[in-house]
Amino acid sequence: MEALFEPAASQPAVTAEPPPARFNFAAHLFALNASRAAKAAYIDDSGTTTYGELEERSRRFATALRDLGVHPEERVLLVMQDSVALPIAFLGALYAGVVPVVANTLLTPADYVYMLTHSHARAVIASRALAVHVTQAMETAEHDGCQLIVSRRASAAVEDTPLAAPVFEDLVDAAEPAARPAATGSDDIAFWLYSSGSTGKPKGTVHTHANLYWTAELYAKPVLGIVENDVVFSAAKLFFAYGLGNALTFPLSVGATAILMAERPTADAVFARLTRHRPTVFYGVPTLYASMLVSPNLPAREDVAMRICTSAGEALPREIGERFTKHFGCEILDGIGSTEMLHIFLSNRAGAVEYGTTGRPVPGYEVELRDESGHAVGDGEVGDLYIKGPSAALMYWSNREKSRATFLGEWIRSGDKYCRLPNGCYVYAGRSDDMLKVSGQYVSPVEVEMVLVQHDAVLEAAVVGVDHGGLVKTRAFVVLKREFAGSEILEDELKAFVKERLAPHKYPRDIVFVDDLPKTATGKIQRFKLRELS
Repeated sequence: MEALFEPAASQPAVTAEPPPARFNFAAHLFALNASRAAKAAYIDDSGTTTYGELEERSRRFATALRDLGVHPEERVLLVMQDSVALPIAFLGALYAGVVPVVANTLLTPADYVYMLTHSHARAVIASRALAVHVTQAMETAEHDGCQLIVSRRASAAVEDTPLAAPVFEDLVDAAEPAARPAATGSDDIAFWLYSSGSTGKPKGTVHTHANLYWTAELYAKPVLGIVENDVVFSAAKLFFAYGLGNALTFPLSVGATAILMAERPTADAVFARLTRHRPTVFYGVPTLYASMLVSPNLPAREDVAMRICTSAGEALPREIGERFTKHFGCEILDGIGSTEMLHIFLSNRAGAVEYGTTGRPVPGYEVELRDESGHAVGDGEVGDLYIKGPSAALMYWSNREKSRATFLGEWIRSGDKYCRLPNGCYVYAGRSDDMLKVSGQYVSPVEVEMVLVQHDAVLEAAVVGVDHGGLVKTRAFVVLKREFAGSEILEDELKAFVKERLAPHKYPRDIVFVDDLPKTATGKIQRFKLRELS
């Protein structure tokens, strides 16, 4: 297969040394931060946890897992809100050689039934607010003695809820710190993350101990420029690959402090953390940046301390990036990553941001755009995005068909379409499954959406294909800004706005105004749900 492909453009050499063959990522972090025992590692809704406390409690949990009869390489499902309990559980499991499986906290009991059965989890750690759904799932799922453990480190709204299971914090307090880490290797299975499952059942994406290391060495330090005196805050939750890097791997790799928030990341909730804790690094998603900018409570520049921001999950509209930078004086580094690659592999750079693009490959990763026959495409042509890099997942657990379709030797097929500009920047053209063929010509929904959100009245937009007498036509679903809601003249105006900026066959044939767009928990628009409405 490789013979079909033209060589990728040369990338700068990777300067980071690979981890040793015997390597445990949790032990690696604890050794890096041994001199920072008194420094704040996390500030969550309940208080502050120092680096010394984080290590001790993680090692205690490693012992607790052993006492519960959970063995190395067995799985433990984490259904936990963003509080310090999650990093303690995650790192403690890694330290013990147990495999933490981090689950989306916004799922139904039926989803958890699938994950429990698929992962064969030996234990489930659930935040108190989520324990009811998990309990319902455990009553239905086929499992062999899976144990429920409930964390009381959660939002105040559920603080008085009765507990009918062992308490995570009590188990940690009662255990002695594990004396030494499990003898894991850099290529050993460390943890799983489930994909979003927007097109089917979630896939258990299997990552190694070294994969965590590489995302910090290749992206966080050289591209993001994260350092010890940074305070970071990720609106993206820890169950998302993007959020796990943002709020665990990256800050702990340099000794920074991370802010965690259990509640949903609304604009007002984010503003409260930006002004109270004054993080220097903020990680968001495009829909959140859009809602922040239209909020009447938008803080003034002098009330925050952000030096750099990032965006992922969906392409960041140029207009949103430019308005944000104008208001706050800091850039948003738009990038793309994936659960399969663990974090960002294409990104803009500080001081060289080109809004409207996803930037250039992160050094250490190779990127190719290929046509349907597997041949490289030229600049300006849309192609399927393939990536090669050291943080790639091993496989999808117990899913041979999907693994063979995605993991192609050293390369991963992302499912995204891009085109490369002559200057080397990449422009997102949508998911491969979302591309439309209108009047015999391909149309990228993202391209039309990017134009629509440039209109003063539009907050968000999503474009799908609908059947018009056997022919595919484009339909736009549009969320208006508050001050334009209820307007009756905007449909024709928006069509004309797109026609002036794109080829005639690309304008939406009809426009549906909606209050909001369906999204995954990671902020990605679920176009398949919009197609079901059409």
